[in-house]
Amino acid sequence: MNTLQSLFAQKSWSNNELFNLLATVTSEQHAAAVHTATRTLNHIYVVDRIFQAHLLGEQHGYMATNTDETPELGQLQFSVAQTDAWFVRYASTVTGGQLSESIAFRFTDGDAGTMTREEILVHVITHGSYHRGNVGQMLKAISIAPPRDLYTKFLHASEPARRRA
Repeated sequence: MNTLQSLFAQKSWSNNELFNLLATVTSEQHAAAVHTATRTLNHIYVVDRIFQAHLLGEQHGYMATNTDETPELGQLQFSVAQTDAWFVRYASTVTGGQLSESIAFRFTDGDAGTMTREEILVHVITHGSYHRGNVGQMLKAISIAPPRDLYTKFLHASEPARRRA
């Protein structure tokens, strides 16, 4: 597994851990925090889909980096899992030559942008990690320990033989 594929596998694993934990938060007193967390996770999803479209040379149809309506948490988890799987597959097949290709696009605010495929992939990874950290802080604020969203934890959980070193 190449490093980009591994990072996208970790992103998928981390997303699933976070969604599963959020699904257990049922108290009405935490409804606002869960709503805000869901909006944040939806923002990650929308940005992932925007950059997926850029990689494919397709129109994405988004006018902003979030949607007006907040999706239901379970449906969002399903949609995120599909997009995460796409990125894992993409990272496993993209070539070194393709990674260095520049892609010109428009941001949702209309500004022009250009990034290489590799820069787009790195952005998707770091953007998601940043905002999962935001959600983790939201959970801490309501006294719920967030999942440990660490690459090292993912590597050792997915490859237990690494613990025998």
